[in-house]
Amino acid sequence: MSPLSSAGGPTIPNPDFQKSIKLHHLRVIAALSDLKLVARVSEALNVTQPAVSKQIADLERLVGAPIVERDRNRLFLTPIGQRLAEHAKQALNQLDRAAFDIEAMASGVSGSVSVGVVSSVAPTLLPGAIALFKSSTPQASISIKEGHFVELLPELETGALDLLIARIWQPRELPGIEQLSLFAEPVVVVAGRNHRLAKRSHLDWSDVIGFPWILPQANSVARRAIDALFAENGLTPPANTIASLSLTLNLALLEALPALGLLPQRLARAHAARGDIVSLPLNTRGLLSEARCFWRSDQVATNPTLSFFLKCLQKATDDLKTIPEG
Repeated sequence: MSPLSSAGGPTIPNPDFQKSIKLHHLRVIAALSDLKLVARVSEALNVTQPAVSKQIADLERLVGAPIVERDRNRLFLTPIGQRLAEHAKQALNQLDRAAFDIEAMASGVSGSVSVGVVSSVAPTLLPGAIALFKSSTPQASISIKEGHFVELLPELETGALDLLIARIWQPRELPGIEQLSLFAEPVVVVAGRNHRLAKRSHLDWSDVIGFPWILPQANSVARRAIDALFAENGLTPPANTIASLSLTLNLALLEALPALGLLPQRLARAHAARGDIVSLPLNTRGLLSEARCFWRSDQVATNPTLSFFLKCLQKATDDLKTIPEG
């Protein structure tokens, strides 16, 4: 007797599982793990609610065990359902990647793309996008230039850059420029692990104004946004500042000085896990949380390498969109 069966009971999974499971089953369980409601799954997959319920019933028959638990109108995955959803997402991601690679090979992309990016976005977003781009189009080349938005925008407009990626404050339309929102991620205040505020569970902005601050350059969009944040909290922006775009230098300065700085939440968490820094309990009120990319309206149709890198960029942002705002 199989260890996964009992006398008179069903075999788990059903012997027809591998032969009978379909893509629509995988899409339903993957969507259900995220959306919880049949109505939301129905809307996301553009199918009827009875069709979603039927797919759930089919899956339970194929698996040979319950995959959902119902609580009023919400559905929660059982442990078996959760594991199935994980495998479904992996399978769907592999299929998406296969389609991506085939498209790249069939298009024969082999040109170049030049990207300008602000330093607070580069380490979070670009490694995944570039890895996808180069693995799919090894003959294509890419160049990266870091700077701030005010410095990089003229280069985009003149054609020296094909694409610009930046954090946005007070978004506006730009003539002849297309733009796409990529993800939203909070920016947090950070300090070195030995800073005297590092263990405080509550802070006001007035508590941090007297320390040295590592900030973007004075003429940058990011600096103007930070100055506005201090003003919103009834404070004059700090006078004791160090203007630096270098992540490596800034982390070293946080260790050497009783300084404070700002980092994207995901990057701050990664360095906090290594013991380099701590995040301080201050509300940054959505400061520079949205990242967008910009390109000239006439370029996508004439530059297939740019068009393909934009697809890589969008694919790389899928997981970033789930970062919580709190």
